[in-house]
Amino acid sequence: MHRTAQRGLAIVSTIALLVAAAGCGDDGSGPGGAAVPGVTDTEIVVGTHMPLTGPASAGYSKIAPATKAYFDYVNAAGGVHGRKITYKVMDDGYNPANTQQVVRQLVLQDKVFAILNGLGTPTHTGVLDFLKTNRVPDLFVASGSRSWDQPDKYPGTFGFNPDYTVEGKILANYAKANLAGQKVCFLGQDDDFGRDSLAGVEKVLGAGAVAVKQTYVTSNTNVAPQIGAFKAAGCQVVVLATVPGFTALSIGTAARLGFKPQWLVSNVGADHPTLAKQLGAAAPLLEGMIGTNYLPMQNDTSNPWIQLFMKVNKTHNGDAPFDGNTVYGMSVGYLFVQTLLSAGKDLTREKVLGAVQKGGFQGPGLVPLRFSASDHSGYGGQRLSRVTGGVQSYFGPAYETDEADGPVNEYAATPAAPPANGVPTVS
Repeated sequence: MHRTAQRGLAIVSTIALLVAAAGCGDDGSGPGGAAVPGVTDTEIVVGTHMPLTGPASAGYSKIAPATKAYFDYVNAAGGVHGRKITYKVMDDGYNPANTQQVVRQLVLQDKVFAILNGLGTPTHTGVLDFLKTNRVPDLFVASGSRSWDQPDKYPGTFGFNPDYTVEGKILANYAKANLAGQKVCFLGQDDDFGRDSLAGVEKVLGAGAVAVKQTYVTSNTNVAPQIGAFKAAGCQVVVLATVPGFTALSIGTAARLGFKPQWLVSNVGADHPTLAKQLGAAAPLLEGMIGTNYLPMQNDTSNPWIQLFMKVNKTHNGDAPFDGNTVYGMSVGYLFVQTLLSAGKDLTREKVLGAVQKGGFQGPGLVPLRFSASDHSGYGGQRLSRVTGGVQSYFGPAYETDEADGPVNEYAATPAAPPANGVPTVS
């Protein structure tokens, strides 16, 4: 394994403006109706940047293989409008400098049609302007940063995860209702991930309600100073805006220091199978952890989406260990296939962006997708989970809210069922 990964273990405007600004023709690829990059009569080539190694590789390295497995499943059923999907996955090690290099390669050398599910707040932020300048659809970013929801500035970028402020509000809403009077503290990644999460927590609890606020950087796996500060302050509840390696590192460090708060953990760092693998024999430390999610729970074998994804995992992903990252990757793949179908057989970059803005997609999510001309943020809420007896399960209702000062409301709609053959159809 890459040494950086080992350290982590020691221990994710309008279409018109886009086209007009670039002077594109109707096919979205340039004046004069030139061929659409990445598209032939038989193939659609898309690319992504992922942390296959490095401090965020724990768990996250499984996402792109799961997405590719779903594409292979669809390809085996005939593809999308007769085209097979080719998914080029580039390792950036969760290093922003690497991200810029590999994305440039995907766009300028590999001529991909779109970038799909590029992972990471600090990594993907650095390629937004490059993708805009080159008129490349930037779809379903694997991060909850509010940066992806800027339709006027980045009309070709769309999120997927609920934004971190929405998530912070939902976690804080739980604390307010169930842990009233307890001292709340916060540890977040030192970028928009942490800042947006903290903003959500403070919108619900109040600006002065978080007693101790700490940050971490992924290049430093020693979080003892931060956890020690929480213990010294008598923190009783700790909200973690952390990637999986740093969730495990924080909980493990706290145990060594004899510190046992109630953990409230961001969905991107709360997948129990990933954390249990990180902690090994210390996995029981996860007992009682409260997390969030917005997709079917990986261990709910009665759920038809989990049944579908487990089938795909077995037939096209080497029957790899199945966890929330697998569910996430396949959910992204399903949504992208829906988008391609909605864009039509005469596929162009402009049409695929228009299809996302049109919205109306139904999939495995427990909460609604919010895509529209004015909202590029992706999923709009979450549901709480708890680890009990070594099993992560949902409890209570799903919730939705906004990134501003709106209330946290229950969301009661029943999720859609998957098609009988597991492949979406044209709506």
